[in-house]
Amino acid sequence: MPIAFEEYVAARFPALRRLAYLLTGDWTEAEDLVQDALVRCERRWSGIATDDPHAYVRRSVVNGAANWRRRRRIELPLDEGGAVADHTPATDERLVLLEALRRLPVDQRQVLALRFFEQLSEAETAHALDIAPGTVKSRTSRGLAALREAGLTAGSKRMEITS
Repeated sequence: MPIAFEEYVAARFPALRRLAYLLTGDWTEAEDLVQDALVRCERRWSGIATDDPHAYVRRSVVNGAANWRRRRRIELPLDEGGAVADHTPATDERLVLLEALRRLPVDQRQVLALRFFEQLSEAETAHALDIAPGTVKSRTSRGLAALREAGLTAGSKRMEITS
């Protein structure tokens, strides 16, 4: 039985918002992107819910973020609205990670967000972005190299970003 739209939104909104934040660097824009994607998907929900609704909605969010970036072509300030208010090393590392992600090209940021924060396989990421698996591998490699250059460790790529 397909999942009801309201149940889906209640269960997946925080994860979708986090993904959108990783792609935009702005919590307000992230929420707007997710809401826009959900509005578009609700209209087609009966057809979407029978397949893999999360893959469909996630792709809508990723596409929305790419369109948002193209429309704005300006440098965005890092919104630290989701950061923990303490100054522990984990918080400092998370802020460094977010800054480094914000500076990556959009295509690398998309791949890293899907691969390591959404924990998708290479094949799932390729499908979500409609690119070849080899492209996922090369973008992942370049993105991780850029994060290493920013001083991030290998373990950083699985850090939790929460709102």
